[in-house]
Amino acid sequence: MKIVGTDGLSSEQIQAAVQQGGRFVIYQYCISVLVMTFKRPSSIYFLKPGESAVGKGLGFSALTLFLGWWGIPWGPIYTVQSLWKNFSGGIDVTRDVLTQSSGAQASAMPEAQR
Repeated sequence: MKIVGTDGLSSEQIQAAVQQGGRFVIYQYCISVLVMTFKRPSSIYFLKPGESAVGKGLGFSALTLFLGWWGIPWGPIYTVQSLWKNFSGGIDVTRDVLTQSSGAQASAMPEAQR
C-alpha cells in the first residue's frame, strides 16, 4: 500500500516525527451503485506532528456523503461507519507500519550485521 506524505523524509526523520506525535492513518470511503455498496480504505497517510487528521480525511468524507448512501441496505450503514471513522481521525496504523518497515530493514541487512 502506498504511503502519502513521506516523500523526501528519511526513516530517521520519520521515526523522530512519530516520537513527537506523528502517525500513519487510513481513511475509509464508501461508494454505492444501486444495490451494490463498496467500502474501501484509502492509501496510508503520514500525518506530521500537529497536523489535523480530520482535515486530511475531508475529501474521503465528502466522497462518502455524495456517493455512499445510495445503495440499499448497506449504503447508509457503511456511510455512517466511514464518516464516524474519518471524523474520529481515521484508523491509526502507525504500529503496523513501523513494525513492517523495521522488519523490511532487518531482512535487507546482511546476515553478519544482524
